[in-house]
Amino acid sequence: MKPRGVFVWLHRWVGLLMAGFLIIVGITGSLLAFNVELERIFAPQLFAKLRPGSAPLDLATLVRRAQEQLPQAQVTSVTYQEPDQVSVGFAPRNGTEGQASPELAFDEFYVDPWTGAELGRRKRGDLSQGVINLMPFIYNLHWRLALGAVGQWTLGVLAIVWTIDCFVGFYLTLPPSSEHFWRRWKPAWLIKRNASAYRLNFDLHRAGGLWFWALLFVFAWSSVMMDIRPAYEWVMRGLFDYRDSPIDDLIMNANATPRGPKIGWPEALTRGERLMAEEAKSRHFVAGAPLSLAYFPPANLYLYEARGSRDLFERSPKGGSTSVAFDADSGDLIELSQPTGEHLGNTIESWLYALHMARVFGMPYRILVCVLGFVFTMLSVTGVYVWWKKRRARAGSRAGRGPARRGSRDIADVKAPTGPSRREGGGVANETGIRDQARGDAL
Repeated sequence: MKPRGVFVWLHRWVGLLMAGFLIIVGITGSLLAFNVELERIFAPQLFAKLRPGSAPLDLATLVRRAQEQLPQAQVTSVTYQEPDQVSVGFAPRNGTEGQASPELAFDEFYVDPWTGAELGRRKRGDLSQGVINLMPFIYNLHWRLALGAVGQWTLGVLAIVWTIDCFVGFYLTLPPSSEHFWRRWKPAWLIKRNASAYRLNFDLHRAGGLWFWALLFVFAWSSVMMDIRPAYEWVMRGLFDYRDSPIDDLIMNANATPRGPKIGWPEALTRGERLMAEEAKSRHFVAGAPLSLAYFPPANLYLYEARGSRDLFERSPKGGSTSVAFDADSGDLIELSQPTGEHLGNTIESWLYALHMARVFGMPYRILVCVLGFVFTMLSVTGVYVWWKKRRARAGSRAGRGPARRGSRDIADVKAPTGPSRREGGGVANETGIRDQARGDAL
């Protein structure tokens, strides 16, 4: 088998392997591009009534109000999730005599930004609680196939394969030779009018993959980033200036029985704001509105997040903000983290997050991401259809049946010369090359 034939074989069977998964990921991803808007429809109780002109409570006060309503848990963070919603992070408290308290019946808790009153609670993704969990379930299906760690690793491995297949698929659209390259590559970008069903599906598959190639690669590689961090970080360290966060090391190597912080929440907020202002002045960026305050018991540190002039995310934080981490006893700065402008590898990672989660470029890009989910589905369906037609034609050709001959004529429509004719200097070799390209490009 020639090298191009090997890549055709890989693209065909990898595509068949991924088709069902990409359809699930694509459709759920289209919905998640408008996750907040759909949450407001299915879980309106989790959003407060807007109070224009009124300032929300500060983060430390929100911690206190939330803690009063969660005596069975230890509040570990508060985040201005949306302008009308604050999410509360928490962990179950230890019971008496060293026994852990019963597992909480919920893992998400929301309060009103202006009053600190409870808006609602839920067990994320548990559909038995009703439509309040519909969008979290869709998110879980998109990220982990609703199968926990097994689903996450499954999609992570497929994302690695998908990333590699992006380059294989691109290669297979190229003409087999460099003669009249651009003229012979042009048909790969086009969809033939009044074509047979087979040719239409073939063109949609090939041209769709080319026109959306850059975004396909971004979503494939960012899926590896989210699902299999070790593989992603190994590649990024090898290619770019990529720096691990010292916070991760502190958490990994932390004492198993952490002590409580000497600095309380109000002092932690003041300290975080002061450190952020000092770092902004010394590193020449602009610090804006506060977003989140969190305490990590294992590492005994606080993390204060705020808007920054080097941020990418246009909407709620979720990884796209500027933050300072500091010791919960001494208040000493541990790390300043900015999404962009420090290390190229980390800047690329911030862009991958922002592009994957549709948190840049406003509504036009969110619509594009929604459409892209259906493009994933289209590429999978057309790829399977092309494979099925070719398989049917080959089987029929061996058996000499009539239906197979009709299938063969459909495939011949793709193999017809679409580049320079003999009069244009292409010659017989050119026509043969185009037929070879058509054979190689099909799944």
